Amino acid sequence: MRSRLARVAIHALSGAILSALYVAPALAQDRTGEDIQKLQAIEVTGSRIKKAEIEGQTPVLTITSKDIEATGLGSIGDVIQRLSVSGSSLNTKFNSAGNFGFPPDGGGVGSGSTTISLRNLGAKRTLILVDGLRWVNESSASGVSAAVDLNTIPASVVDRIEILKDGASSLYGSDAIAGVINIITKKKQDGLGFHVYGGDYSTGDGKTWSGNISLGGSTDKFDFFMDISRFKQNGISSNDWAQSRFPVPGVGLAGGSSATPFTRYLFDTPNGEDFGGLCDGGFCNITANGATPPGGVQSFPDGFHGFTGADRFNFAPYNLLLTPQERTGIFAQGTYHITDHVNFTLKGLYNTRDSTNQAAPEPIFLGKQFCAARDLCYNVGVDATNPYNPFGFTLDGASPNFGLGRRAVEGGPRVFKQKVDTKYYTAGFNGDFSFSDHQFFWDVNYVNSSNDARQTVDGTYNIRHIMNALGPVDQCTAPCVPLNLFGGPGTITPEMLNYILFQENDHSTQDLEVWTANISGNLFQLPAGSLDVAAGYEHRKLDGSYTPDAVVVAGDSNGVPSGPTKGGYSIDEFYLELNAPLLADMAFAKHLDLSVASRWSDYSNFGNTTNNKFGLRWQLVDDLTLRGTWAEGFRAPSIGELFGTFSRFDAQLIDPCGGNVTPNCEALGVPPGFTQNNPQISIITGGNPELKPETSTSLTLGAVYSPSWAENTGWSQRVDFELTYYKLHVDDAILAPDAKTQLDRCVATLDPLFCTGITRAANGSIDGFNNTLRNLGRIDTRGYDLGVNWVGPEWSWGHVGANWQLTYTKDYSAVASDTGAAEPRGVGVEVADSGIPKYRSTLSLNWGLADWSASWTMRYISHLTESCGGSDNGYRDFPTCRSPDAGPIVDSSGPSGLNRLGAVTYHDLRVSWKLPTRFEMSISGGINNIFDKDAPVCISCSLNGYDASNYDLPGRFTYVEASVKF
Repeated sequence: MRSRLARVAIHALSGAILSALYVAPALAQDRTGEDIQKLQAIEVTGSRIKKAEIEGQTPVLTITSKDIEATGLGSIGDVIQRLSVSGSSLNTKFNSAGNFGFPPDGGGVGSGSTTISLRNLGAKRTLILVDGLRWVNESSASGVSAAVDLNTIPASVVDRIEILKDGASSLYGSDAIAGVINIITKKKQDGLGFHVYGGDYSTGDGKTWSGNISLGGSTDKFDFFMDISRFKQNGISSNDWAQSRFPVPGVGLAGGSSATPFTRYLFDTPNGEDFGGLCDGGFCNITANGATPPGGVQSFPDGFHGFTGADRFNFAPYNLLLTPQERTGIFAQGTYHITDHVNFTLKGLYNTRDSTNQAAPEPIFLGKQFCAARDLCYNVGVDATNPYNPFGFTLDGASPNFGLGRRAVEGGPRVFKQKVDTKYYTAGFNGDFSFSDHQFFWDVNYVNSSNDARQTVDGTYNIRHIMNALGPVDQCTAPCVPLNLFGGPGTITPEMLNYILFQENDHSTQDLEVWTANISGNLFQLPAGSLDVAAGYEHRKLDGSYTPDAVVVAGDSNGVPSGPTKGGYSIDEFYLELNAPLLADMAFAKHLDLSVASRWSDYSNFGNTTNNKFGLRWQLVDDLTLRGTWAEGFRAPSIGELFGTFSRFDAQLIDPCGGNVTPNCEALGVPPGFTQNNPQISIITGGNPELKPETSTSLTLGAVYSPSWAENTGWSQRVDFELTYYKLHVDDAILAPDAKTQLDRCVATLDPLFCTGITRAANGSIDGFNNTLRNLGRIDTRGYDLGVNWVGPEWSWGHVGANWQLTYTKDYSAVASDTGAAEPRGVGVEVADSGIPKYRSTLSLNWGLADWSASWTMRYISHLTESCGGSDNGYRDFPTCRSPDAGPIVDSSGPSGLNRLGAVTYHDLRVSWKLPTRFEMSISGGINNIFDKDAPVCISCSLNGYDASNYDLPGRFTYVEASVKF
């Protein structure tokens, strides 16, 4: 039945379009002035109907190419992330390419990517379009992501960006739950243009260069635009900023790693010896004294001492504050006017990105004290015959108390290099025709696009080779080389490294193919105006794969394990949109319009769904318009969420049972005196083929006020006020429970709902933690957007203006449907590198006089609070968490203390001068963060001591740029 309906609809729509090809030329000579004016109708994001009056019906924020230039930023993703409506999301300030592992959504870590999350609902719930058509999802050779990397779209090809702050699944399909970002590219240009740009941070290196050459032109039959762009960004070392020089700012080595260059050992002595007090009751927790003696082996027990916090390893200086990357883009598009009413368009883009992430030298962990049960290292020990073993007995990998941690600095830091190639091609026909005095617009389009990513990892080890090199020496034959993990730096020789090191090579792809056909126009006249309609069909096919290195797939990698992913599905969709004028030119009803939209989607793997939207636009008088929408939303699980096989995420988790063995801990099998040896707990993540699609409802209510009393006065040309209330509800939200919250609730309640999937070794340490995806429950959020735009008159000293955008997030909650428990993320809370400020605001002041212009921008982020962890295993007793406004400090048996991340305001300055030359030339310069404001200290953030998704890099960023057009 569905296939028959599809064929009928396709034939009907294609018939209308073919009619246009034949009818339009015949009617050209009869076109009236009113008809010509109708050709100026536009399609605004949020409606498929092409009509000038549609503008303002939905809450759309527009960013022009000049607005992008004014930020002094080289990525459109960075520009959008600064908007008040944007939430925490990935950008190039994150440096976590696989050194922590993979999040549960199967998407990988997205190294070098910049994604957008509207309304704090995550990048996968924000739909990205380019010229109204879908863009291919990112690849980073670490998974199959559900988000778009905006670094694949050069800023130099963007004409404007329209951001719909409303759900729109009825018009655009899946993913448009939080909103839609439509990037409109440049269609033509007069002549040749050059643009160069250079900037630098006052902290570290971070130099940034970019440039582009563009060419365009127009004739009676042809319009075209071409652009070649180049972008380069240097990295910044974490060691260049005091706040990021230690794993956790303000706590010294307390947040460091237990894997040290001098090796940490935990084991039971064969006969319970204490070796002169070095070991306690026959249990040793020791490390080498320091300087490596001749021969590279410490004598036992004289060369060892009891392990303390002062022995931990500071891995932070090896990390990066800013990800270095280079991007090259080639873009071209042209429009050929076949007739006055039929056009053919062709567009192509190739973009390549080379990015690099870095982490500290890879630790080698062995035994049940440090390894997860499913990892090969869980049962690996050191044989007594190993020629470097100073103990004279075997360190038994089967013992529950054995653990070894060695930071193999000889192998150098881990270096992750990604190369991502993006290809995107579209071809289509569009045009218009009139039929019985009714105007219609149509288009058909084809999209073929792909992202192909390859990653190499240097500085990682083969754990099976390590096992062989530590086993019985008579079984370690060439190419095996016995391994020396005893002593200090330098004991691992080049020959040993050659055997245990390997270069990891990973690969991922994303492919998108789209067919669309659309038609819109006015059907007939109603008393208050024309009834307008839009209808269309869309077919999409998505495929994705992730192929880790064969050593990783075999489980022989010492790094983070992961499995391959491969999958795909297709969708057929039909939509219909109507806009009906109900009243016009009446008292308190200059215009009252009702809009209705519905989209039917048929998925090859989920069946079908229908999503509807209703909108009302009420223009009371010329100055004041009220509007509201109610919409249903839908998001199908992504390829990574569905088909992603197991992977591991090494989370920074504080075990509530560490150093505080309560009766509940004992009931979980934790022995008295248990301490947590490693702050990282391995979490098993991955997709889930049983996932259901997410559904949502959204409500927006708003008002636009443009007072006539502020037009063309002595103090104002125009003032516009815009207020929007939004409320979003997501059901069957696809999430993994927050691991820290789940662990805390398991210990506190012993409820199987929380404890299932968490296992412990005989020594009490967590050796298994299943945190795979599921339809967790519901997400609710609501708040307000306020926008004010003022354009001043022309004064003798210049022309001024101001724009203010404010978002107030009132509520945000995610609640599991099976337990009723709320996840920790909420308004004003910092958790998992993604705080939700209550207020985000941007105020821009602009001035211009003749060929000069300047702007001053202030960006405000309200305060956040975070957990410091319990006193035994957390950081609440350090000064950062004992500040007067840190929040309540409770006893160690209760919940954790709080750290306050204070409010931050950044100030940016930009000045431009248009040179008095025969050709168009301008020079601009600016300083972002002109007052050198540092991001607030974050205790719980995974790297660099601050939330890179919300705050600027430390230091001022100074830049200059020049543009010329011939």
